[in-house]
Amino acid sequence: MAPVDNATWQALGLTLTLLGLVVSFLVWRRRGPAAGVRGVAWSLIPLAAALTGTLRLGWQVADAVVDWSVRLVFSPVVWLGVSLAVLSGVLFVVSGVVRSRSPRSSRSSSRSSSTRSAAGSPAGTRAVEPTRGSNAAGGTPDDLDDIEALLKKHGIE
Repeated sequence: MAPVDNATWQALGLTLTLLGLVVSFLVWRRRGPAAGVRGVAWSLIPLAAALTGTLRLGWQVADAVVDWSVRLVFSPVVWLGVSLAVLSGVLFVVSGVVRSRSPRSSRSSSRSSSTRSAAGSPAGTRAVEPTRGSNAAGGTPDDLDDIEALLKKHGIE
C-alpha cells in the first residue's frame, strides 16, 4: 500500500468537515440553534485533526490494532503467550489462596520474641506488660465490669 501524503489527509479532513457542516445545517433547521452549533463544533474536528496530523496518527493506530488482532487470531505463538499470561494470573490467585489458608506462625514467633526481649533486658529495668483490666485511658477493672454488665444487659457478649 502506497503511503498517503499530507495533501490527501487534509483533503479527507476537509471533505469530512464539509459533510458534517451540511448535516449540521439540517440539524440546525430541525432541532434549533443549540443542536446546530454543537453539530458545527463536531464537524470542525476532522479538519483540525487533518491539519495537526492527528488524523494520520489515528489511522496508523487503527491499522496497528488491526494487524495485531489478525496476528493474535492466526498465530499459535501468540496464543502460547496468551496462555502463559492466563496461567500466570491463575498462579497468582492460587498463591494468594494458599497464603491465606496457611497457619500463621508469626503469632507464635512474636510471642517468643517478646519473652526473649523481657528476659534479655538489663537487671535494673523490666519490660512493661499491660495488666489485665487496665486500659490506655487509665480505667480501672471496676469500670470494665460496669461496661461488661451493660453489654450483657443488652444481650451483647
